Amino acid sequence: MDTHSILFFLLLILISARLFAEIAVRLQLPAVMGELLAGIVIGPSLLGWVTPGDTILLLAEIGIILLLFEVGLETDVENLLSTGLKSVIVAVGGFVLPFLLGFGLSYLVFHMELLVSLFIGGTMTATSIGITVRVMSDLGRQSSVEGQVILGAALLDDVFGVILLAILYEFATGGGINVLNISRVVIFIVIFFAVATPSAKLLSSIINRYEHSSKIPGLIPTTIISLVFLFAWLAEAVGAPQLLGGFAAGLALSRRFFLPFGLAIRTEPDFAHRVEMQMRPVSYLFTPIFFVTVGLSMNLREVNWHSSFIWIFSLSLLLVSVLGKTLATLGLRETWLKRLVIGSAMIPRGEVGLIFAELGRSSGIFSNEIYAGIIIVIALTTLLPPFFLKWIYARYGKYF
Repeated sequence: MDTHSILFFLLLILISARLFAEIAVRLQLPAVMGELLAGIVIGPSLLGWVTPGDTILLLAEIGIILLLFEVGLETDVENLLSTGLKSVIVAVGGFVLPFLLGFGLSYLVFHMELLVSLFIGGTMTATSIGITVRVMSDLGRQSSVEGQVILGAALLDDVFGVILLAILYEFATGGGINVLNISRVVIFIVIFFAVATPSAKLLSSIINRYEHSSKIPGLIPTTIISLVFLFAWLAEAVGAPQLLGGFAAGLALSRRFFLPFGLAIRTEPDFAHRVEMQMRPVSYLFTPIFFVTVGLSMNLREVNWHSSFIWIFSLSLLLVSVLGKTLATLGLRETWLKRLVIGSAMIPRGEVGLIFAELGRSSGIFSNEIYAGIIIVIALTTLLPPFFLKWIYARYGKYF
């Protein structure tokens, strides 16, 4: 692809992403849904203006890495520990049940291949912490009992999801399922986090020390992005997806992260805040490219919409995705209203589900029909719960 075309494609991607995201937010929908729709509109599904070539896909990959960096950066480990057993119950149940239901539906009912079924089950485990936190914040319930449980469970889901993503990535690149490879990947992930997090703390303290003496502005974004890319490269080198490196870097630089036994080189809160503020414009530039590219990767014209399969598959998957998250709250000793709110808040798949789905598509595991069906489920599970939560609090708010 020539430079002239790339520049024009980037122009269309960024402008359409912003336009559709603005419209989505004004309609009280998640911005990510607008960016996904932008890709569908300007891509082969409708207008056909943009074709995602290697350069666009590379920029989208950078967007995924920076997105996971941002997730790690916003992870509050101390808050996660303070929510205690309730968050663990919801997180484990909300991870295991959707995985088993999604896998069982695909493998036993629709008779799909084992690897395809595993990827579908993995996609169903996701919870979009960004959308969940935004909805609870808009409702003014982020500090409530159920709000703290939801936040802790969503954070744990992120950690579980990243590990599962690394395992599924090994399946996709390794050509099949191998117990030894799973063990190797898990061991490498543990070693990677054990080495990466204190290393990032040490490097961040060096960056913080020399930032004030630098004669050139922009030291923080330049060095932090370099650190993220280094961790992404190391993650790939140990057999894990590159985005795991972004997550580890963000987690280590979080203002709210600590290591056991007080051995961590603590990041100064002021420096961590500057990292967060100066990295946001970079994330705002690259992450929309990823979500638009997800829409570009879909060709809805090639989907046989007259086939009963895609509708039965989508509706069945939607049912098990909702059931899996809501049933996970049965172990809580809370009122049925609080359990309903917690389960509903865990349903949105959002950007995390899209990452799983895109890995399955780019690895050639998902057919166009399966991919389209999964995107439909992700869209519905992302769009509907916020409206349901607002209705619950409006109608039954006095009981909380």
